[in-house]
Amino acid sequence: MTEKILITSDSTTDLSPELRERYGIQLMRLVVNLNDVDHVDGVDITPEDIYRNYELNRSLPKTAAPNLEDCSAFFRKYVEQGYSIVHFTISSEMSSTYQNSVIAAEDFDNVYVVDSRNLSTGGGLLVIHAAELAARGLRAGMIAEECRRLAPCVDASFVIDSLEFLHKGGRCSTVALLGANLMNFKPCIIVKDGKMTVGKKYRGKFDQVLLKYIADRVGDGSDILKDHVFITHAGCDDAVVEACVAKLRSLGDFPNIHVTRAGCTVSSHCGRNTLGVLFIRDHAI
Repeated sequence: MTEKILITSDSTTDLSPELRERYGIQLMRLVVNLNDVDHVDGVDITPEDIYRNYELNRSLPKTAAPNLEDCSAFFRKYVEQGYSIVHFTISSEMSSTYQNSVIAAEDFDNVYVVDSRNLSTGGGLLVIHAAELAARGLRAGMIAEECRRLAPCVDASFVIDSLEFLHKGGRCSTVALLGANLMNFKPCIIVKDGKMTVGKKYRGKFDQVLLKYIADRVGDGSDILKDHVFITHAGCDDAVVEACVAKLRSLGDFPNIHVTRAGCTVSSHCGRNTLGVLFIRDHAI
């Protein structure tokens, strides 16, 4: 009997509605608390709400992982429909979402939880890969194992126009903020070993920095799995995004360049005008 497989993820993977529909992805959504009111990530709160609130109140939201009860209810709904589930979460280094999902999955025989070791469409790349493996007929357990093997190969990074949100959220000192502003630095944030770290610090206008950043990350492209590449941004101008897509196309044959908006989690940490290029390499990074 053919195994009926469903690929799911938490809401931090930032896949567009079109991609979720194409691959049949279901989301377990995080809670976003803004001004002491709980919202459902991507349902009744958007990044634009976060930006507007910050402009008015200078306050940022807090995100919360689904609790055990929520995780169990989510899995049970689909297990009772006959599915085996492969579920992806934001890096366990960044949230308790993975831990809660693993504990909840222990109540079921056919729920496999994968720590993406990433965030945003870094995890989304693994979700799409899993959906394609399911379409090829691989069993759920094998899909989970293959994606765990592939997780260290995901290359995820972002360039931030301003450190203001990181500073407000306590992730950047006042001295660092002042220095970045004075020197016009645009830092590249890299995800490695499940954690965010600062990479190269660019200088100059944001739109020009992004083109240099993309060239640096892609290089000659010889070690990139080119089937799927993401350009994920937080409220950048359309012209800036289009220029980045054109730059990426000039660097190699990328048949599927997916442009997506960063969701509430990335947006609440990094703020407007953040953009990243994300892909999978053929080796661990």
